[in-house]
Amino acid sequence: MGFLSYFISGVSLGAVYAIIALGYTMVYGIARMLNFAHGDIIMVGGFVIFTVVSTLGMPPLLGIVVAVAACTLLGVTTERVAYRPLREASSLAVLITAIGVSYLLQNIALLVFGSNPRQFTSVVTLPNLVLAGGALTISSTTIVTIISCIIIMIGLTAFINKTKMGQAMLAVSEDRGAASLMGIDVNKTIAVTFAIGSALAAIAGALLCSAYPSLTPYTGSMPGIKAFTAAVFGGIGSIPGALIGGIVLGVIENLSKAYISSQLSDAIVFAVLIIVLLVRPTGILGRKINEKV
Repeated sequence: MGFLSYFISGVSLGAVYAIIALGYTMVYGIARMLNFAHGDIIMVGGFVIFTVVSTLGMPPLLGIVVAVAACTLLGVTTERVAYRPLREASSLAVLITAIGVSYLLQNIALLVFGSNPRQFTSVVTLPNLVLAGGALTISSTTIVTIISCIIIMIGLTAFINKTKMGQAMLAVSEDRGAASLMGIDVNKTIAVTFAIGSALAAIAGALLCSAYPSLTPYTGSMPGIKAFTAAVFGGIGSIPGALIGGIVLGVIENLSKAYISSQLSDAIVFAVLIIVLLVRPTGILGRKINEKV
């Protein structure tokens, strides 16, 4: 039962990575930029929930709603102030700006909340699931995380394929100039993409902090990097790829901690990524795009 327990926990962790990776893969797929401040939006969502639930004594569900609203507003504002003026700038300029926004959010959190870890109160209050006569216990947070990931993936796929805004996103991802000529508001489409990605980051923050309840201004940094790794692993720009990459990454990390070394687990994860990219540079579900010159 030990292996199964570790595997299920890995799937749960991978589901969180997948939800975070969606923000990276959507922004890159549509705006062709890497928003490295995405991980810190997770941290902001965690602190908003902490403030609403632990400090103000409000229900956890209200905390999640407020966090989603706050992170959505933050994502849209960041896109409008920091990224939109650089729409035609080099990718290096955008990357440096994203790193700057990341450090800005971390330092604001340090000023407001300090560097001491805060104890996060889980937003999941359901009982744990006990199987096999008590030999296997699955936490309610694990169950909710996996179910939430599946629902989000199905909902987002339906949104992209069935709605007018989703079709606009697909058009912008294919050819921004042609989409603009066809009457699509490119700026609005990219802003909506940031809004969705940031809202998902708030949900991921709630699930991540419920499973690992120590909250600091740096909480989102490493999960953000690993989620970006998951997006690349699965094929950045692919929504199913983000799911596969996140789950595989989470399982590898958890099994590495259990059976090899907790100190080497991160190195093993990134080593597997390197091997996969050497064999398939576009990732598992990524596709090669030929650019016409």
